[in-house]
Amino acid sequence: METAERLKRLKSIEGHVRGVERMIEDEAYCIDVIRQLQAIEAALKKITLGILNDHLHSCLITAVQGDDPAERGRVLSEVAQVYAAAARA
Repeated sequence: METAERLKRLKSIEGHVRGVERMIEDEAYCIDVIRQLQAIEAALKKITLGILNDHLHSCLITAVQGDDPAERGRVLSEVAQVYAAAARA
């Protein structure tokens, strides 16, 4: 996914968040609010996974093929931290 497409999706998510704000202000039915929040979470997850995929295919590969063991370790540690945080969520 290209940067422009990601930005477009983020703007859409922003609009959905504003919509949820209005729903809460209007005391909308709880399940309707939850469904909208779940849709927002799914959209954010899709963007997150795309960025992670790009990172794995660029930064990670560059670090692993590089000559600096500290950089390899740093980048691998970052990816492990991201996966650990996702598992806790």
